[in-house]
Amino acid sequence: MEKLAAFIVDKRNLFFLLYIFALIFCAIATGWVKVEDDITTYLPDTTETRQGLTVMNDNFVTYGTANVMVSNITYDTALEIQEQLEDIDGVTTVDFDDTDEHYTNASALFSVSFDGEVGDAHAEQALQEIRDELEGTYDTSIYSEVGYDSSADLQSEMVVIVIIAAIIIVLVLTLTSRSYAEVPVLIMTFGAAALLNMGTNFLCGTISFISNSVTVILQLALAIDYAIILCHRFSDEHETMPTREACIAALSKAIPEISSSSLTTISGLAALAFMHFGIGRDLATVLIKAILFSLLSVFTLMPGLLVLFSKLIDKTRHKNLVPKITAVGKFDVKTRFVIPPIFGVIIVAAAVFANLCPYCYTYTDLVTAKQSERQIAYQKIKNTFGSSNMVAVIVPSGDYESEGKILDELDGCAEVKSTMGLANIEAMDGYMLTDALTPRQLAEMADLDYEVAKALYGAYAVDHDEYGEIINGLDDYKVPIYDMFKFLEQEMHDGNITLSGDVQDTLDDLFDQLDEAQKQLQSDDYSRMVVYLNLPEETDETFAFVNKMHDIIGKYYATDSFYVVGNTTSAMDLSSSFGEDNLLISVLSALFVILVLLFTFKSAGLPVLLIIVIQGSIWINFSVPYLQHTPLYFLGYLIVNSIQMGANID
Repeated sequence: MEKLAAFIVDKRNLFFLLYIFALIFCAIATGWVKVEDDITTYLPDTTETRQGLTVMNDNFVTYGTANVMVSNITYDTALEIQEQLEDIDGVTTVDFDDTDEHYTNASALFSVSFDGEVGDAHAEQALQEIRDELEGTYDTSIYSEVGYDSSADLQSEMVVIVIIAAIIIVLVLTLTSRSYAEVPVLIMTFGAAALLNMGTNFLCGTISFISNSVTVILQLALAIDYAIILCHRFSDEHETMPTREACIAALSKAIPEISSSSLTTISGLAALAFMHFGIGRDLATVLIKAILFSLLSVFTLMPGLLVLFSKLIDKTRHKNLVPKITAVGKFDVKTRFVIPPIFGVIIVAAAVFANLCPYCYTYTDLVTAKQSERQIAYQKIKNTFGSSNMVAVIVPSGDYESEGKILDELDGCAEVKSTMGLANIEAMDGYMLTDALTPRQLAEMADLDYEVAKALYGAYAVDHDEYGEIINGLDDYKVPIYDMFKFLEQEMHDGNITLSGDVQDTLDDLFDQLDEAQKQLQSDDYSRMVVYLNLPEETDETFAFVNKMHDIIGKYYATDSFYVVGNTTSAMDLSSSFGEDNLLISVLSALFVILVLLFTFKSAGLPVLLIIVIQGSIWINFSVPYLQHTPLYFLGYLIVNSIQMGANID
């Protein structure tokens, strides 16, 4: 260790040069990092949400929507606003009527649909025009996924948090330092480690927006200790040795000490990698890499900085700013037969309470102390008009009768606000798009000549190899309206059928509407139905109703052939995965730490004692949300649990 330490100290200028090159490269490489904003991407492939989202994204177009609430207006004014919104370029429909779902207590709720998807620039421009049109004139609340970048939102908040944390850290380091010049050494060491970690994240392929945002602050919390240990070692050795020799002695002693200390942190984080939920592996990879870069910076950069700043460190020495706390030690000794039994009782109760900790798996309904404009808008709309929870049902295409029965059953449920699918969209005269009509019924509905309609049915039968229908006569031949109009559109596109005048104009408009409906509701392989629930996204009642939806759909389709997808099903899958992951992480993190401590202390009893103390503190920590009846975001638990075990054991 002394030879290694001497090499690092004597070759410090070489290390400075290498770090300069590495830091420049990493500053550039931070722009290469690919960030995944969708947390459901990390769900196991076996979950219904992951499978359903894949099918939905591959087969359907999901246009952007927005809920626009305007308060303190009359119904007539709301109708005028509806017309204004419909005239905005990029807005396709604005749903509004005099029901309680759209107008209540002098507040109007407009359900706006755009002609672009969530990330489409045209949809974002249309949403901005809505803001410009309404804000300043009306009391407006707008909630939409359009133009919302959760990654950028979190990143901007983390910048503020890092600045606040940096200020606090500087104050703490100043108070605990023995010389004011130690502080810039510590900050430069940590800054280098943080930049090295961020700049190498591109090597991980794609990382989650959570890992991309929170790693810096967690790295600061976990790894600053290593730099402080070396700094204090150097200070102790420098009292009796010259600078170079003191630095070599301090580093040679600190390397094994810090390495063993870091192993407990790494082992706690490594437990995350065994989660079924892929976000654990993502966090573990990025955070363990952060710890390793912190070690590298402390071992190879900091010794050179200590030598470089040694004269300034000697000049800026100050008296100890932290008061002596021997009274706590004396109290501990006097109460050694009282406090441990009390602690034992407390951790038993805490273990029970922590197990009852209420978790949430989506952050839509999570009320935080500091809320964004978007979160405030969501809460206002929810408090005025109640919950609106959209769930998509994806079934194999082609069975319109079953789709219609499913929609009818769901519409009859008190938990359902409304449903939408091809089977309940009206075509004309009370007929739904999927109703099967005879040639005469179609002719009457579309105001076509009967012979023309009959010829069209004959062409359809030939195209679909249904020659028996032609032989038996076409009078009773029934074809779904939607299928017939799609066939007619294709025939007109191929030039096999030509129409003119008002009929052509009417059909062109109809074809445009059908094309939009097809993009959203039907593909070659699947049909999609949209169900709006009047339930929150994640409650026991909501989860129970989603299971009821599975039972209803299961009457008509095989269990593994359909999908129910939405924020609620995502929460259900996360909840199921989390239940297993929670126990797994607790057991593995404790096991890994015990193994490290067994080798560190060469004692069987001491590691167990330490684990009991730290695990007890974890249980006490997570009893608080239960006692406060405040839901805790499940990722917060996973991260804090692993870090508390890994970091506090030091």
